[in-house]
Amino acid sequence: MIRNFVDGATADAPGTLELTDPANGTVFGHSVLSGRSEVDTAMTAAARAFRTWRRSTPAQRQEALLKLADAVRARAAEFADAEVRETGKVRAVVLEEEIPECVSALRFFAGAARRLEGTGAAEYLPGHTSVVRREPVGVCAQIAPWNYPLMMATWKIGPALAAGNTVVLKPAETTPSTAVLLAQAAAEFLPPGVFNVLCGDRETGRALVGHPRTDLVSITGSTRAGIDVATVAAADLKRTHLELGGNAPLLVFPETDLADTAARIVDAAFYNAGQDCTAGSRVLVHESVHDEFLAELTKTAAARRPGVDYGPLNSRAQLDRVLGLLERLPAHARVETGGTAPGPGFQLAPTVVSGLRQDDELVQEEIFAPVITVQPFADEAEALELANGVPYGLASSVWTTDVARVARVSRDLDFGCVWVNTHGPLTAEMPHGGFGHSGHGKDLSAYSFAEYTRVKHVMTRFE
Repeated sequence: MIRNFVDGATADAPGTLELTDPANGTVFGHSVLSGRSEVDTAMTAAARAFRTWRRSTPAQRQEALLKLADAVRARAAEFADAEVRETGKVRAVVLEEEIPECVSALRFFAGAARRLEGTGAAEYLPGHTSVVRREPVGVCAQIAPWNYPLMMATWKIGPALAAGNTVVLKPAETTPSTAVLLAQAAAEFLPPGVFNVLCGDRETGRALVGHPRTDLVSITGSTRAGIDVATVAAADLKRTHLELGGNAPLLVFPETDLADTAARIVDAAFYNAGQDCTAGSRVLVHESVHDEFLAELTKTAAARRPGVDYGPLNSRAQLDRVLGLLERLPAHARVETGGTAPGPGFQLAPTVVSGLRQDDELVQEEIFAPVITVQPFADEAEALELANGVPYGLASSVWTTDVARVARVSRDLDFGCVWVNTHGPLTAEMPHGGFGHSGHGKDLSAYSFAEYTRVKHVMTRFE
């Protein structure tokens, strides 16, 4: 049984949730299901801890986060086992790529704790000195997704704790284990109540968002979930940080190396079984090389092996949702490869779909699976029109050797991140976040750290 971790100790809740291994579809365990009483207990503990944690020095917060980063690295195998059991991810990928990124994020925010930026003290009014203070916001309710349970947990708690806030984190109901392990590890370095974890479902999350002690809400999830959070938070004017869905366009121009580009795009589309808000799933290719590129992309995608090169989808519900999108394809669309669920568990075959039009459901909706759509364009203007013609604005990429084209297209793409001749790499020093239905606010970087602070002007008369 996976239990809550509140006020420095393991805590029970009366309800239970089943945990399913997506690699084989079998139930392997349970977690507690937290209700309003458990939410209130956790929020009360976090509010109490905030009174003292906010007074801790940046050096003390840095030291705690650095120790936590070291603990995650030292216990990498334990974290990987828990992550793989609940997500079905390829274990080597978790160990070699994802956990190092978690450690890097924690270390970055440890450093950010000691580098507060702001306006210097000065006399902007004769006889008065003004100082700008950056202070922690308060108690942060944070809701993490199921696609990167541990990574998203570190991205959220890192800036919040570094800035002097306290946290109540709710992991996704299907993937609670690594968040609880993270809180248990942090308890060696943080005072009780500073970092708490509540297991639960959507109703648990709503209770967290609506709790009167919540000062800021951060969620990584679907656009629908973000709208739900924003609606509940608005009733009490709570601050929100929304990292939501995406539908990234990849603009392939004729001067690029088609074979190399196809291989890199398949990597970007199928990483984590395409369950990534930045997944490179919407390919736009110049009509002069469309047929050649489609053939190369299809060949490369078809060679990928579900269960070996990438894991399953997270749940039966997610698999059924994607299969529904494919079953509703219009007559003018063509499945070039895949489109089936070969099993075991919630596997989906690598899929490429061509012949789509801009208003088709598969183009407009976030897919979140190992599925690539391909559309032709006639020129740069049409490429941008198609790329920007969706409600999401998180990530995009341009594939070209034309430097002037890079400047023009990256300027006009309405997305929070534009990659050039690559798609997907992130670094702790650079911001990650989008526009439109992809939400607002930034993860990673100093921009994320700043969002977990509030700005206060202090003016002193000295004459």
